[in-house]
Amino acid sequence: MTTTDPLTAPATPTAPALRLRPWHADDLAELVEAHRDPAIRRWATAPLETEHDGTAWLRAQEEARAAGTRFAFAVVEAPLGTEPRSLAGGVVLKRAEPGLPTAEVGYWTAARARGRGVAPRALEALTAWAFDTFRTEGLERLELLHQVDNTASCRVAEKSGYAFARILPASPPAFPLDGHLHTRGRP
Repeated sequence: MTTTDPLTAPATPTAPALRLRPWHADDLAELVEAHRDPAIRRWATAPLETEHDGTAWLRAQEEARAAGTRFAFAVVEAPLGTEPRSLAGGVVLKRAEPGLPTAEVGYWTAARARGRGVAPRALEALTAWAFDTFRTEGLERLELLHQVDNTASCRVAEKSGYAFARILPASPPAFPLDGHLHTRGRP
């Protein structure tokens, strides 16, 4: 049901192709470094502070993938004809209970990769994979949540075909501000 083959997003005139693959231990240093970025720290519900945090997070992703409840992918740039270069971000499909008609998606982009369409292209690849992979389990809709003041995430949602659905009330401490709920139905 869940492939270990990487997913891909095509190159654009100004940016290389992307590969989405499960996280692995070799990603630790770049993962922790990416989480030092103030923008990621601001929006992440649990930013990674240390290598120990990163190792625990990677282990949790592996366990959740094995359990079928969370499918996190590293997003790496893959210039034509080369091995993937460096970490550009991450995307995730969160399924609280397999078999439910709704799941949640999330994403982040490393500071050095912003402004090149990484998030929308990676999100589109994840969305297609999720609907293809979980169609027989009844997946009908994906939800994308972000804080109301995160205008960049709102733009990514809209570019990726996730329509604004409603305002969600704040739920401190994890979500100190109101949020937006965007949704996308199965094609």
